[in-house]
Amino acid sequence: MEHIEIVQGYLFGDVKFLDFLVVLIFLDIFFGVIKAWKKKKLRSRTAWFGYVRKIGVFGIIIAANIIDTILGLNGTVAFGTVLFYIGNEILSITENCAELGIKIPSIVTDKLQVIQKEDKEKKGDKNE
Repeated sequence: MEHIEIVQGYLFGDVKFLDFLVVLIFLDIFFGVIKAWKKKKLRSRTAWFGYVRKIGVFGIIIAANIIDTILGLNGTVAFGTVLFYIGNEILSITENCAELGIKIPSIVTDKLQVIQKEDKEKKGDKNE
């Protein structure tokens, strides 16, 4: 157990809320799989790429920790990176729950619709 703590300290430093991010990632995977199963769109290849992206998040956090260490920023970049991904995971979990029919407050679903509309518009601009 001591070796794990040494490796975690070396790779991630003292990044706060990393454990919370891990829990959110597992919840997002859980609700994402349930949503895909319900919509009959559960595909191993799609799931595989999703898992790889989740692992990539930790790679980015490690890189942020290295930047903090080199520049002597006391974890500022890594902490900001973790907060960004926490927000991203909460958004994804909320979207998955809404698509599963779990009641979400209207103020939240209204914001999600605005975000989804903006994302579609950005993707439309790229295709032109």
